Amino acid sequence: MPKLKTNKGVAKRFKLTKSGKVKRNKAGHSHILAKKSRKRKRNLRQAGLVDKKDEKKLKRLMPYS
Repeated sequence: MPKLKTNKGVAKRFKLTKSGKVKRNKAGHSHILAKKSRKRKRNLRQAGLVDKKDEKKLKRLMPYS
């Protein structure tokens, strides 16, 4: 059986937690920050979790993580 290739774009953007959930960074924290409130920018720094419906697809793209 050949080895499976990891999708490098997905591997750079997502990480797996110890319990097997997929962790992601939140969008919207790179530019046009002046109009966003301090609270909103602070909350964008924290990592979020991927929705259950998309987890299976992402795990297939990261077979060895």
